[in-house]
Amino acid sequence: MKARGSFCFRSAVADTFAMVVFCFISGMFIEIFISGMTFEQSLASRLLSIPVNIAIAWPYGVFRDFILRQGARVSLSKRMKNLSDLVAYVLFQSPVYAGILYTVGASTDQIITAVASNAVVSCAMGVLYGYFLDLCRKWFKVPGYCSQA
Repeated sequence: MKARGSFCFRSAVADTFAMVVFCFISGMFIEIFISGMTFEQSLASRLLSIPVNIAIAWPYGVFRDFILRQGARVSLSKRMKNLSDLVAYVLFQSPVYAGILYTVGASTDQIITAVASNAVVSCAMGVLYGYFLDLCRKWFKVPGYCSQA
């Protein structure tokens, strides 16, 4: 049982590292270059997102693994894995992202634009994040997901 706990801890650390790094960089790019937020608004958003991302990283990893398993029941193809990564990313991240933007004072138009842009960009971002998360899990020597049984 101790090994399983260590495995889950490493998984949580890898998931947290991946989410904080990926979301900081990609979020700032979207907020400044697509949504028209100022550098200061985006930096405030990204700094607020760090503790949020720390809190949601492992639950997202567990949710993503669940979505990947559901997709694998339909097909084991790389296309299905990519689609599953995209679906998991958009479903989980959009409400969290909207809440962060609201908290830092973004206007309703900015929030709608940023979240909608993020959903569109997630066609690539969700897949890229999936690859980045898998790479981080490899660096931290954990398999793709932590069994919940």
